[in-house]
Amino acid sequence: MVDPRPWCSGWCIEDRDRPARGPVARGKAPFATLGGMAERSTPKGALKRRDVILGLGAGVALPACGGSGQGGPSVHTGGKRVRWRLASSFPNSLDAMYGSAEVLCELVEAMSGGRFKITPSQAGEIVPGDQVLDAVQKGTTPMGQTASYYYTGKAPVLAFETCVPFGLSARQQSAWLEEGGGNELFAPIFADFNVVALPAGNTGAQMGGWFRREVNGLGDLAGLKMRIPGLGSKVMNQLGVSVKSLPGGEIYQALERGNIDATEWVGPYDDMKLGFHEVCENYYFPGWWEPGPHLAFYINKDEWDKLTDEYRAMLRAASRRAAQVMQTRYDALNPAALVELKSKGIKVRPFSKDLMDGAKDASQQLLSDEASGDGTYAKVLEAWRKFQSASDAWFGTAEFEYAKYRHG
Repeated sequence: MVDPRPWCSGWCIEDRDRPARGPVARGKAPFATLGGMAERSTPKGALKRRDVILGLGAGVALPACGGSGQGGPSVHTGGKRVRWRLASSFPNSLDAMYGSAEVLCELVEAMSGGRFKITPSQAGEIVPGDQVLDAVQKGTTPMGQTASYYYTGKAPVLAFETCVPFGLSARQQSAWLEEGGGNELFAPIFADFNVVALPAGNTGAQMGGWFRREVNGLGDLAGLKMRIPGLGSKVMNQLGVSVKSLPGGEIYQALERGNIDATEWVGPYDDMKLGFHEVCENYYFPGWWEPGPHLAFYINKDEWDKLTDEYRAMLRAASRRAAQVMQTRYDALNPAALVELKSKGIKVRPFSKDLMDGAKDASQQLLSDEASGDGTYAKVLEAWRKFQSASDAWFGTAEFEYAKYRHG
C-alpha cells in the first residue's frame, strides 16, 4: 500500500465532517439491549483498584507487585510517577473498539494507585489514525492503539499480525499470536520499528458489507463499484470489482448518490451508527477478508525499557483484559443490532459458494505471490499456514459439529 489511509479498514473513520445518520443522530440508543446484555460492563471512571485486581482473575495473571499486608490482592504503591498519552487509530464513537484503550488506561491507573497514568486520545487528536505507527516509532507519543495491516506499505508481512483473507478466526488468531509462536515471529519485525506490541482486542468475524443490489454469484461482482480496504481490495479487484478508496465520512453520501454500489465496514453494531441501512437493503456475510482482525497496542521500545518490571507487568495484564473486553462487547452488542436491522426490512444474506470459492482461490494465490520475493513474509506465511492447518483440524471436530448442530 502506498497511501495507508484508504486501507484503514472500516474502522479508520472520520465522520465528524457530516451530520450523524440514523437513530444515533436522534439521540436514541440504536437498538434495545437483549436482557441488558448489551450494556457496557465497565463505564469510564467506574473502576476501583480492588475491583480491577479481582477482575483480572478471568484469564489474566498478574505477578505480585508489592504486599498489601492483608493476604488479599495487592497493587503497586511505590515507584516513580509516569504520565503517557495514547494515540488511537479510531474515533471514540466506535465505543467497543476505542473502548479497549479506555479499559487499558483505567486498569493501569487503578493497579498502580494512580502512579502510572495513560490518557487515551481518539484519531486525529495527536496524529491521524493511519499515522500511529510513525508516531510511536519516533516517540511523538509513547503508546498507540491501531491495526498492523494499516502499515503493509512499510512491511507487507504486518498483515498477518491483524488478519488476512480466509485466515484465522478471532480465537485462532489469538492462539497463534499468544501461544503458537506468532508473537515471537513478529517481535524482531516490530523491533525494526522501535516498537513493542501488546494485544488490544478483536471484533470477531466481520460482515461482508452493504450492497445496493443483490449479489447472487461470482459473476455479479463484475463492474461493481465497492469501497473496500486492504488485501480484500486486491482480491476483489481480481474478481472484477472496481475498488474505491474512501474515508469513513464520505461513504454514506457515496452510497446515497450511487457513486459506489457497495461498502464494507465492521458489523451490525458499528454499521448501524453510520446509517448504511438507510440506503442499502442487502447486507451480506461473511467478511472473508477480515475473519478475525486482531488489534494491537504499540509501545515505543525506548519508553518500554525505561519502565519498571511492575509497570511492564501491569501493561501486559491490562492489555490482555482490554482485548478480552473488546471481543465480549462486540459479541454482546452485535446480536441486538442484527435483530434491529432485520426488523427494518434489511435482507441479511450469505455470499454464494461460487463467490466464496473464487475469492479463496484468488486470496491464496495473492499470499503466495507476496511471499515469492520477500523472505520474511515467506517465513511468516509458512509458519502461519502450518498453524492454520493444525488449528482447523481441531476446530473442525468438536467446535464445528457443535456449531453445526446448534445453527443447522
